[in-house]
Amino acid sequence: MKSYLHTSSPFKWLYPGLIWEVPTKEKQVYLTFDDGPEPRATNFVLETLKQFDFKATFFCIGDNVAKHPSTYQNVLDNGHRVGNHTFNHVNGFKTEDSAYLENTRKAANLIDSNLFRPPYGRIKRSQIKNLKFDYDIIMWSILTGDFDPGLNPNSALEKIQCLTKPGAIVIFHDSLKALDNLTYLLPRYCEFLRSNGYTSCQL
Repeated sequence: MKSYLHTSSPFKWLYPGLIWEVPTKEKQVYLTFDDGPEPRATNFVLETLKQFDFKATFFCIGDNVAKHPSTYQNVLDNGHRVGNHTFNHVNGFKTEDSAYLENTRKAANLIDSNLFRPPYGRIKRSQIKNLKFDYDIIMWSILTGDFDPGLNPNSALEKIQCLTKPGAIVIFHDSLKALDNLTYLLPRYCEFLRSNGYTSCQL
């Protein structure tokens, strides 16, 4: 599978209760950032978003919130929204439901939000059943692939630009692993959005 993915309709059909995009005709996209907060990467994202007056949603790992509370607070102070991404970035396919739900509850002690994104996008139907009463479960329509060290960032930029449409939910990662690709992709993509009449909103 390519590291950037425009989610196919059949996959959405299998999980119809999850949010894959936002129904709108307005020229809005929804930039999202996974796996933070991490001081270098998250602060770079915040500065970039501020330059464009864009808002975004940060799906945070509870353990990283505990380690970097001031960076987490900086996200909130800049007017962005946050979501729960579990405490330890656990894979739902490989985790018993009770452990998965407890890990999510542990993160919720630090992250006040009704938004949840499953790490790796992997979540069982039974886990969805337990979480859907407390959370809107957010997936994506465009995965940038910034986490992939083998990514060709110029080619990735062209592809995500081509896939952009009103209501798209776009995933970047505010992590050290993604930082090199992020610093190339994010400002250029934001400039593309602005020059084509788009803005970014929080979920």
